[in-house]
Amino acid sequence: MPADKKKGPRNPPASAPQNALSAIVTRIASIRDTLGATGQRIVDFIASHPEEVVHMSVSEVADRTGASEGSVVGVCKTLGATGFQQLKIALAQEIVRPVQLIHEDLEPGDNAATVVRKIFQSNVQTLHETQSTLDVGALERAVRMLKKARRIEIYGIGSAAPIAEDAHYRMLRIGLNAKAVVDSHVQVISAALTGPEVAVLTISHSGSTHETVTATRLAKEAGAHTICITNFGKSPIQAFSDVVLLTMARETQFRTEAMTSRLAQLAIIDVLIACLSLTDYERAVKTIRHTFEILSLKRY
Repeated sequence: MPADKKKGPRNPPASAPQNALSAIVTRIASIRDTLGATGQRIVDFIASHPEEVVHMSVSEVADRTGASEGSVVGVCKTLGATGFQQLKIALAQEIVRPVQLIHEDLEPGDNAATVVRKIFQSNVQTLHETQSTLDVGALERAVRMLKKARRIEIYGIGSAAPIAEDAHYRMLRIGLNAKAVVDSHVQVISAALTGPEVAVLTISHSGSTHETVTATRLAKEAGAHTICITNFGKSPIQAFSDVVLLTMARETQFRTEAMTSRLAQLAIIDVLIACLSLTDYERAVKTIRHTFEILSLKRY
């Protein structure tokens, strides 16, 4: 591997981990000759383009190497990772500075005012980019699917679970028959029991989470109409989604719990709820007023 690939960012802190990338490259060198042609293409790509790999989905690496997603994951396991995501984390730990694991725009010496400015700017940028990326035609198809469905199921795991719960709450407020399913075991059971009268909304930033990809696949196979909210770029979940609504959350390339991805997802949920409400304006307003009255019993 060329020396400039191993230098990493300028002026890395002395405490930055120095062995993650070199360990991966060493493993690649030790196993490369034992791999077939496809495996060699994959490891050569990882070794030559580590900065790119950190920013890519498993589907994108598969496309770039002429391999299947399963082959990419298999190579990652051969290298000692549990899967593609863990390999990306190992690469990122060497390539990025530790402060970027907190937020990509921060410097270690930033004061509170600078942190406020940078993080708010990042959040605003994500919303603007998501707005420009969002396909209005896809949004309209999603609204029609949700409106037509007799029941709506909403799937989310990990940091996407609160977004799924929020979507559930918002749909209830306008009178839709919806439920959030955030347990992975319940998800697959519920998905398998859906059908043509059910619409499924899956929220997954990476689009590569095993649980939500499996649940979405099972729902589609059962005949349900499937919609996913996921980040820009090709990912496995899109193969099982009738409609894809894309976010643009740059910072989550290094952090799995980043707030900007959730802000973008919430913004799309907000748009969906508003559009659904406007398709049946009188009923939605009546239901919202009624639920306001009910909720008033919870306040002094």
